[in-house]
Amino acid sequence: MNKLTLLLGLLLVAISCNKKAIPANAAASEQAWIQLFNGKDMTGWTPKIRGYEYGDNFANTFRVEDGILKVSYDGYESFDERFGHLFYKESFSSYRLRVEYRFVGEQLHDGPGWAFRNNGLMLHCQDPKTMLKDQDFPVSIEAQILGGNGKDERSTCNLCTPGTHVEMDGKLIKRHCVTSSSKTFHGDQWVNAEFIVMGDSLFQHIAEGDTVLVYNKAQIGGALPEGFPFAEGMPLKEGYISIQSETHPTEFRKIELQEIK
Repeated sequence: MNKLTLLLGLLLVAISCNKKAIPANAAASEQAWIQLFNGKDMTGWTPKIRGYEYGDNFANTFRVEDGILKVSYDGYESFDERFGHLFYKESFSSYRLRVEYRFVGEQLHDGPGWAFRNNGLMLHCQDPKTMLKDQDFPVSIEAQILGGNGKDERSTCNLCTPGTHVEMDGKLIKRHCVTSSSKTFHGDQWVNAEFIVMGDSLFQHIAEGDTVLVYNKAQIGGALPEGFPFAEGMPLKEGYISIQSETHPTEFRKIELQEIK
């Protein structure tokens, strides 16, 4: 072996080792951010509200005003369990999702107590076209966002699991909601939240720059809608993204996504 061949071989080994050392988020940094909300209208988004067909935006629940995507209830006389979701048009698998949100105003008068200053980003949702007309929540992983009442502690960027299970520290988690370690955000302040999703293998919830919850192995499990075609235990590797409507007015001024390749 001559010196040139040896040097080329060492160079190739160094390049190979360096590639293996690149973390997933470094790969993501090379991808462009996609503005899921364009700041003007609901292009790319379609509502599905319980009791109504896909595409029926009952009482103008979801709307854009002054550059803000709003979840509003001024057209409701009563809630009547009309839980809703606003779905983005595409399905994703591995990505970073960043939002800026806040809770405003008063909760609809007949909303459930747990829905006070409560909304969520539903991740890895089933195809909204497959939801039953009277289905309340899509099978999904919910990144639950909550606001404080002005005095009590209440974390945000929690986890809820409609029709799903996850694992934490090697243990299967079957309870419906898991609380994060975030601080409480009171009042009408804007909050930055980020969610890192790597197929079914890793989920991270980040509130104002702090990682507050980590889990993995998302899978189908628990109570499922009638006729749901996938079996319990099936890995949940991809799906749609949606925003909830659960009786408290909520505003979003940024929703952006960066795919991780």
